[in-house]
Amino acid sequence: MTLHTPPATLLRKVTLLLVCHLLTLAIAYGQTKSPSADVASCRIEPLNYKGWQAQQITNPWVQLIFIPQNGGRLIQFTFAGHPYLFVNPKYQGKYFPPTTGQWFNYGGDKLWLLPEGNDDEKHWPGDSDLIDDGPFSFRKVSEGQHCEAELIGPADPQTGVQFSRTIYLDADSPRVRFHAVVKNISGHDLEWSMQSVSQYDTSDSHAQTRINPNFWAFTAANPSSSYLNRYHVRFGPAENRAVSVRDDGVFSLRYVHVAAELWLDSTDGWLAVVDGNSQYAMVERFRFDEHKPYPGKASVIFWTNGTELRLNDQGEAVLSGGEEGTPPFYMEAELNSPLCRLRSLESCEMDAGILMRPLRATRMDSGKIKLSGSFGVLFPGRLIARLYDQHGGSIGTMPVADVSPTEPVSLEMEISADPKTARLSLHLEEKNGVDRGSFQEVQVTSENR
Repeated sequence: MTLHTPPATLLRKVTLLLVCHLLTLAIAYGQTKSPSADVASCRIEPLNYKGWQAQQITNPWVQLIFIPQNGGRLIQFTFAGHPYLFVNPKYQGKYFPPTTGQWFNYGGDKLWLLPEGNDDEKHWPGDSDLIDDGPFSFRKVSEGQHCEAELIGPADPQTGVQFSRTIYLDADSPRVRFHAVVKNISGHDLEWSMQSVSQYDTSDSHAQTRINPNFWAFTAANPSSSYLNRYHVRFGPAENRAVSVRDDGVFSLRYVHVAAELWLDSTDGWLAVVDGNSQYAMVERFRFDEHKPYPGKASVIFWTNGTELRLNDQGEAVLSGGEEGTPPFYMEAELNSPLCRLRSLESCEMDAGILMRPLRATRMDSGKIKLSGSFGVLFPGRLIARLYDQHGGSIGTMPVADVSPTEPVSLEMEISADPKTARLSLHLEEKNGVDRGSFQEVQVTSENR
């Protein structure tokens, strides 16, 4: 990773932390036509969005809308015409200057600072101060075949840090990359963690009138977790029927309108948010660093907005409408970086990545291999199966299916393959022959296993 060293300043070259930040890959269960990659381009241009002065980055696949003034938020992410993020109707089109002691939840996706709290100066109170609500500058770096834009936040004297984000989008793919940096602008050492916070709309048809009863979040539970039950209830009821760790080790959360904060020390590097009604999903990927401490040991946090149960001054249990009342309906998916120890004027960076969903290959009694799985692709083209024997020797390739980013890859098919095939790797090959890499490499298992 790059250590940002100011000119004429001698800083000890320390190793900083590299963590994957947020990438939101929308998987559309296709009812839209695939755009033509031959004429694809990406653009960056201003627009008025719900009364806000915004900037949008678009290509034939996706639309990202940023509100620089309101804390540099990505206020909406749209794929194939489907919006994902929660936009709070209470503050739609509004802007409030940074105000300590209050919180204006506009919605969308943003950067947050951890540890959170008001215990001392090593904690951030988490209100609408310069960190959360300060105006960011927005700069278009390039557009056309590759779009790049930069958001730079104000220097915050209270915490001693400054946020910046660079966004990358190619013309021929819905793949988006965010590069986030936190910089120590003070004259002393600091220790902070960056958090990406994405608020997903959990209302039915995004109308904020009814709950979507089929909205889910998933991540891999740590088999050697430091938490009881492999997750930690930071806030909310300990007995929550919407939460479980499945037999396959996947943490599962169904949205219900109950305020709850759930921490996980997940190490596998992914989380997924799924709307079962519309059959659209979002996947976020991160890189877990086993050698660095995480705030509260948590790498992944989920928050469900809703009714809160608290004790009043008389020690009685009282229900309230929560932070925002009823509605809105939204869920937060949060990714934490490890704690960054920063000397004066040093920076800590995060990058974004994609996660593909799992693949299975099963040898049938007929001798054919059954491929099964469901996942999204980043480029139009075709899937190619590369076949290997038990010693790792290549024994051929086989075309599997034509694919598009606007349609899910849902495999339930059998292929004829060499009897010596012991494992296979599924690759995405663009129409021009460029190999975009492997989704996953798996062993071929027997049908009766």
